[in-house]
Amino acid sequence: MNFYCDVTRGGNLESRHEVYALAIDEEGKTIFSTGNPDYTTCIRSSLKPFQASASILEGATESAGFTSEEIALMCASHNGEEIHVQTAKGMTEKLGLDASHFECGSHAPYDMEAQNKARQNGFTPFHNNCSGKHLGMLALAQKLGAETKDYISYNHPVQKTIFEQLKRLTGKKNFSYGIDGCSVPTPFLTLKEVAELFQTFGSEKYPELNTAYKAMVKHPYLVAGKNRFDTDFNKAMNGRGITKVGGEAIRGMVIKSKKYGVVGIAQKILDGNQRANETAIMTILNHLKLLHPKEKELLQKYETKQLFNHRKIHIGNVQGRLHLG
Repeated sequence: MNFYCDVTRGGNLESRHEVYALAIDEEGKTIFSTGNPDYTTCIRSSLKPFQASASILEGATESAGFTSEEIALMCASHNGEEIHVQTAKGMTEKLGLDASHFECGSHAPYDMEAQNKARQNGFTPFHNNCSGKHLGMLALAQKLGAETKDYISYNHPVQKTIFEQLKRLTGKKNFSYGIDGCSVPTPFLTLKEVAELFQTFGSEKYPELNTAYKAMVKHPYLVAGKNRFDTDFNKAMNGRGITKVGGEAIRGMVIKSKKYGVVGIAQKILDGNQRANETAIMTILNHLKLLHPKEKELLQKYETKQLFNHRKIHIGNVQGRLHLG
């Protein structure tokens, strides 16, 4: 089976994004596959709940006094809206630190309204979509009694602890890795390994993962923000599923279903274009009939991505297409 997201203009095919994806059931059996399940890619920000779990497991979040809202931000790729910035600032104060301790850098908020507001005073690490993740790492450094400086280094105790947790969750002994946009080392995994990792996320076998899962369920807006699929999906599922997007159009997802048990899904848009990410995952969910009617209704707007020109004229769509056989 081949899977593409077709980009049309005036009803004519203009471009095409190829999709590799894998879904496994509770026993690890493949229930959906397109492309190569052993395709290796960087997991990017889809790893955040698992990075956060290392801090939770070590007791760093408890020592810092982080709330479930703040743990949700640790798992987030957020918009940099006021609620995200203020939550990050509150976490920083709890740690007795300031913006100078962040090693993620600064960038413009994803949300345009927040971006315009922030531009007046300048962008800060608090606006960085990864600020929560980095605060979890800073909390872990303090818990380990390590220097906070260079906490992003692969050889720092913080990253060593995170990779030990990943070994525990995946059963892998060695990881190849690259440096993420926020400067943190991030592993390369096969799509099968990503699907298995997210299936584990929803399995309720690991208390630290349960804590991260429940925080994301309870505070979906903190995980992403306004007009974001991750927010809307996590809210619509109401505890039955969680998704986490990553850079270069990777996505991990878990859904608890009657038919398949706990389903793990990994998806990669091969050319890295995020515009195909949402409609692709909706195509998979609809194909497997994993959504309840109310959930499907709440997420229907993502089934087809409408494209508009600079005059707000609807000129085409991005639509998932499964080619069987």
